[in-house]
Amino acid sequence: MQKVRIDKWLWSVRLFKSRTIATDACKAGRVRIGEEPVKPSSLWSENEVVLLKKDGFNFQYRALQLIEKRVGAPIAVTCYEDITPETEKNKYKAWFLNGTGTAEIREKGAGRPTKKERREIDSFKEEE
Repeated sequence: MQKVRIDKWLWSVRLFKSRTIATDACKAGRVRIGEEPVKPSSLWSENEVVLLKKDGFNFQYRALQLIEKRVGAPIAVTCYEDITPETEKNKYKAWFLNGTGTAEIREKGAGRPTKKERREIDSFKEEE
């Protein structure tokens, strides 16, 4: 049975933008197999479930095919099954569609916010 490093697989199926980010997520304990946090060098096999905490959301994926090299998005999607609970998917969609998933926009020519403006922005965000 073939086994692959978890950080390599997460990067190769495009769940993370770079292998370094995938490795850092493993080191920070945001990647789990079962209930156990894993090291980046942990080996795992097909049909195992990985729990991934990314951007404050909890995703779950089952490996259908193990690959070590990064592939195109259409091929990468066939290598895993998204088994994330519907409640978590709905929470992610609501966050993304609300506009909070996009970059904040500032008037052209306004420059960087001052300290006072920054405090006002932070207090406004905390209220929401």
